[in-house]
Amino acid sequence: MQSHELDYEIIGNDMQVVEVELDFGETIIAEAGVMNWMEDDIVYEAKMGDGSNEEAGLMGKLLSAGKRAISGESLFLTHFTNTSNRKRRVAFAAPYPGHIIPIDLAQLGGELLCQKDAFLCAALGTKLDIAFSRRLGTGFFGGEGFILQRLSGDGLAFIHAGGSVVKKELVNETLRVDTGCLVAFTSGVDYNIEMVKGLKSMFFGGEGLFLATLSGTGTVYLQSLPFSKLADRIIEQVPSPSN
Repeated sequence: MQSHELDYEIIGNDMQVVEVELDFGETIIAEAGVMNWMEDDIVYEAKMGDGSNEEAGLMGKLLSAGKRAISGESLFLTHFTNTSNRKRRVAFAAPYPGHIIPIDLAQLGGELLCQKDAFLCAALGTKLDIAFSRRLGTGFFGGEGFILQRLSGDGLAFIHAGGSVVKKELVNETLRVDTGCLVAFTSGVDYNIEMVKGLKSMFFGGEGLFLATLSGTGTVYLQSLPFSKLADRIIEQVPSPSN
């Protein structure tokens, strides 16, 4: 299914909102609960499945919903459609501080792998699926477990990341990053986990026991402040309850 073509504007700096403009009949799909506002004549409906294959039938939709449940996401995606002959706008925001990354899947070879909670919204026609880590070490120590999210299609998708976002282009290169700082990467990049070398570095370096290794040719998106690190810092400052 060819994706709907969308116009959009990203508003703000560190706590961003993406406002999407829909023509008559255009639809955008989004995670449950991320909509901030919408104009008149936009109707929305929670559906099982992403709508990329309407011929899949009930069993296909149940399978799609089951995969999302495995990844810890909601069973339903919300479909927003413009029913007016005028252009109308709907806005979405990430659930924690950070930046929204617009992704043109057609320019990235039609596929992007991302951490399981990175997806925000996308043009109707974008297929959402799960991808399993091929290596045991990646699943146990990669920070995101065995399950990644796969976005495929030829339209626009929006993902979000914590803190600042850095885009890296690899050309037969290797990049080592903190396991939680990885947001997304294209299919030409191989994702693995390696143990930090040296006992002193391992226990006193403060960088953890494992690093994510990204190698090959493709695009990698990184985040400076994963939500897990932000949550850990907040928890550290919460006073213990007194007896």
